[in-house]
Amino acid sequence: MGRALLALHASGAARLAPTALAGIGVIFMLHRVREPDDTDFTPNRLLEITPGFLEETIGLVRELGYACLSLDEAVTRLIEGDRSERFAVFTLDDGYRDNLTDALPVFERHDVPFTVYLTTGLPDGTAEIWWVALERIIASSIAVRVMLPDGEIAMFTRDGIEKYAAWNRIYWALRGLPEDLLRAEVRRLAAEHGLDLQALTRELAMSWDEVRTLAAHPLASIEAHTAEHFAQAGLPDARARTDIEQGMTRIEAELGYRPRHFSYPYGDPSSAGDADFARAEALGFRSATTTRKGLVKPEHAGRSCRLPRLSLNGEYQDRRMLEALLSGLPFALARPIRSLGID
Repeated sequence: MGRALLALHASGAARLAPTALAGIGVIFMLHRVREPDDTDFTPNRLLEITPGFLEETIGLVRELGYACLSLDEAVTRLIEGDRSERFAVFTLDDGYRDNLTDALPVFERHDVPFTVYLTTGLPDGTAEIWWVALERIIASSIAVRVMLPDGEIAMFTRDGIEKYAAWNRIYWALRGLPEDLLRAEVRRLAAEHGLDLQALTRELAMSWDEVRTLAAHPLASIEAHTAEHFAQAGLPDARARTDIEQGMTRIEAELGYRPRHFSYPYGDPSSAGDADFARAEALGFRSATTTRKGLVKPEHAGRSCRLPRLSLNGEYQDRRMLEALLSGLPFALARPIRSLGID
């Protein structure tokens, strides 16, 4: 995807794209904001950007004439049909500690509001950041064996090539499992390799005291991302609803208000579909965001519980790529040109 985006930018096509393709705004999706580790095996790097790139992104959208708005204000403008200026919204999923320590100072310097979608099981200590756990298990091992319902996957992980091969096979095999089986297998793997999952959560995620500190900041808002970070589409309706409601209840108990906005865990088409969008609407959310790639268009006013986002991907921290994406041209080309990897 990176080369295609650079080609679009270099050709000048992105700058010449019809303005209607850019829609009326963009909701950025982030997870972690921090300086990179000095390590060669970083399969979760796509979930991380540097503070410098966040700063560069803020500068770019303002140069392009976007107003940096809070999520709630942007949704109000969307629903009310206010097209006076394009908006940019910054959202961060899960509740990592670096949202407070590394991202907040950048947002403060530029007076930019932002939203953290909080998985309440992280500060509660009941949810695991299993994707980082898998990364650390593979990074520290010379071989990994995963037990699946249809057999085992056993792979050597002696060097970087083998580690990435193991990650690509094991991660997606786990993602294909029901959530309970996925979590059970990660717990088994962690026990086998001596990794303390609760200690990992304490290391990476905010505590409730830190969440309260962030929530008290005038630029920050804390919104809902379920209690346990389960893919909604993989759960029976009652359990999916319970996972959302438990997260909302915990935020209300700790912060004193009920969330009005929601983000679907994982958020891709296999993890959140029409039934899940309808559930979010029935629960009364003003908006709900997916990880489906795209820009906000006027027609989203009637579909505010299925909003697309634009990922600030750690693999593509390049102003030129971002400028091409903001033009909307890559999304217009995505259907006929699948090689762009946009959808």
